[in-house]
Amino acid sequence: MTGAVELTPDAIDPAARLAAFTAALSGEGAVVSFTGHARAAAKDGAPLASLVLESYRGVTLASMRAIAADARARFRITRSLVVHRAGRILPGEAIVFVATAAAHRRAAFEAADYLMDRLKTEAVFWKREEAPEGSRWIEPTDADRSAVARWEAATWE
Repeated sequence: MTGAVELTPDAIDPAARLAAFTAALSGEGAVVSFTGHARAAAKDGAPLASLVLESYRGVTLASMRAIAADARARFRITRSLVVHRAGRILPGEAIVFVATAAAHRRAAFEAADYLMDRLKTEAVFWKREEAPEGSRWIEPTDADRSAVARWEAATWE
């Protein structure tokens, strides 16, 4: 079972990442990928100029690697890839790309979902929305925390 984790200031090309991921497979029956994009508006509807993700590289990578290792231990996946941006991200640009592979679809779907729920709430980033009228720091929401809590309560085979 292999898993890769990357933290990059550069743009993510989801199609190229997925093509490389699938090219390295060895007969798995299922691949699931997810790409998260920066929104053009805040939760209150105000327009956003950018999202800034600040990180302390070593700590952030360690948190991402731990999350990915947990997913590989919990679900019957054979491969995973997590690529996360840091720095200034414009609306519409990819923030995160996750791919999982497994013998069967359920494990691939669940692992990708689990990865995203945990990355959103637990990966060590400081997130700031920048708008024409100023900027504000943002934190995971109650809904984000509830999404993670469902995994803590569940058991999977």
